[in-house]
Amino acid sequence: MSRPARGHLAGRGTALVDTNGFEVIRPPTWLRWLPPAYVAFVLLLEPALPMQWPVSFLLIALPVTAAYTLGPVSVAAVTVVAVAIEGTLAGTPCCSGRNIHQLWGRHYVGAYIATALVGILGVALAAHRQRQERHLVRANSVAEALMRTLLRPVPHQVGRLLAAGLYRSGEVGTMVGGDLYDIRATDAGERVIIGDVRGKGLNAVRTVAGILGTFREAVYNDADLPSVAQRMERSMAREAAEIRDDELFVTAALVEYDAPAGRVTIVNHGHIEPVLISCGEVTALIGPPALPLGLGTLVEERPVAYTHPFTPGDVLLLCTDGLIEARDDTGAFYPLLDRLRLRFTFDSAPGPADVIDFLNTDLPRHTRVFHDDVAVLAIAPDDSPPGDR
Repeated sequence: MSRPARGHLAGRGTALVDTNGFEVIRPPTWLRWLPPAYVAFVLLLEPALPMQWPVSFLLIALPVTAAYTLGPVSVAAVTVVAVAIEGTLAGTPCCSGRNIHQLWGRHYVGAYIATALVGILGVALAAHRQRQERHLVRANSVAEALMRTLLRPVPHQVGRLLAAGLYRSGEVGTMVGGDLYDIRATDAGERVIIGDVRGKGLNAVRTVAGILGTFREAVYNDADLPSVAQRMERSMAREAAEIRDDELFVTAALVEYDAPAGRVTIVNHGHIEPVLISCGEVTALIGPPALPLGLGTLVEERPVAYTHPFTPGDVLLLCTDGLIEARDDTGAFYPLLDRLRLRFTFDSAPGPADVIDFLNTDLPRHTRVFHDDVAVLAIAPDDSPPGDR
């Protein structure tokens, strides 16, 4: 379930950021207030300095400062205002104490011409900036559409599981990243994947598309999770051969929920251990490790699945390393288990949305700079009667 939350990405001037992580970067407030502040500075400086000092010449730079945030028409208006103020300070006795004949002195006329020329440059810069912004928005929109196709919104309910998800890209203002997740209801039970592709950019997106496509096919056809993992391993080997990358791999955790047995089965390929919130306790479910997908040829053993009880009232949290490796101003990592214990120790039965909402609010308080993608998925058994689902 997507819920809006206010976040801080890379210390830039963003507005509302939703759980899908897309937001167009806006100029910071100080930059928008720079032109009027600059004018106020010049007007305050004028009476403080001797009359022979032409402080109004400083206004030549005003159109360029306005070009950072305003459009071409506004920059042209600012240029006119700058020339008018220069003329007022140059030859108005009541304001500057100078003789009105100085209004057309050659130095002041040169300042008017220079301001007008800088204003023309500022108009061109503002027009170019707006074209670049529109191009960036279009490019980000395409990237957003691509990632929304791959990482589809997490439904509130999938089969016999309740679910909620969160995604934040490490690329400021876009959703393009190398983290992935999905959840599917199959005859064998609800099957979940969360993973992290080595690398970033378009190559990582290609790998995300391949691994999710293989998962979405395998979960309906293969009998158990190790078989699903083996098919994904073969897919990764083909992908690495096609792009000629011998170091391509994906860390991933696969989970299968068996409602009649009240348990989850987990296969962990070098990924962060799932975290179980149960009866006010927070526990990392550690099991037999396996190499990341794509590196399976280095060993002969098949990945080993392990199980754990999973009953109504429990929440299983899956995340990528962008969450636990988010640093605060002192360089300390985000203490996931400690934060969850502090929040849910006295809450015996939180829902997946409660956990996601907490992390979506608490994580930006810990770090203002996201250097890596963050993907989080929370699931819980649905204990409502079948007719109410």
